[in-house]
Amino acid sequence: MADAEYPIDDLDRNIIYALQQDARHTSASEIAESLDVSARTVRNRITKLEEAGVIAGYDVDVDYEAAGYQLHTLIVCTAPIHEREEVAQRALDVSGVVAIREVMTGADNVHVEVVGTDGNDLSRIGRDLNDIGLEVVDEDLIRNEYTRPFHQFGHDDAEGEST
Repeated sequence: MADAEYPIDDLDRNIIYALQQDARHTSASEIAESLDVSARTVRNRITKLEEAGVIAGYDVDVDYEAAGYQLHTLIVCTAPIHEREEVAQRALDVSGVVAIREVMTGADNVHVEVVGTDGNDLSRIGRDLNDIGLEVVDEDLIRNEYTRPFHQFGHDDAEGEST
C-alpha cells in the first residue's frame, strides 16, 4: 500500500483502467495505441505507478470450483477494534484463507474469504480463526463473484459513457 497519495493524471487513469480490464492479455503497445502515446510512455507510467504503490500487484482470478475446491466461503467475523488490523494480518497465516477485508464500522468488521475441501476443513478454519482472536459471526458459500474496473479510471467515449 502506498505511504502517501500519488497524484495520477488522465493517462495514468486510462492505463489503470486497461490493466483492470485484463492485465494478462493487455500489452503496453495495445494500451499505447488506444491512448495515442508510445508504448515506452505506457511502460514508464506503469513502473512509476507500481513504485508509488498505486498499482499494488496483479492478481490471478481463480475459479476454485473448477480447480476442485467446492467450498469457497465468506466468513464474517468480529475483532476488537484496537486489535482488528493485527488479527486480520494473522488470519492470512491460517491455511485456507485467501483474502481478508477489514471493515471500518460495525461489529462484523473482518470479512475472511476462505477455500475448503469439505465441512471438516471449514470447521478447522473457523476454529483457527477463533484461536487467533476472531469471533465467527456468519458463514456464506460464495456462488459467483463479479468484478469490473473502477469507472473513474476509464476514459470517456463519444457518447460520454466510460469505457
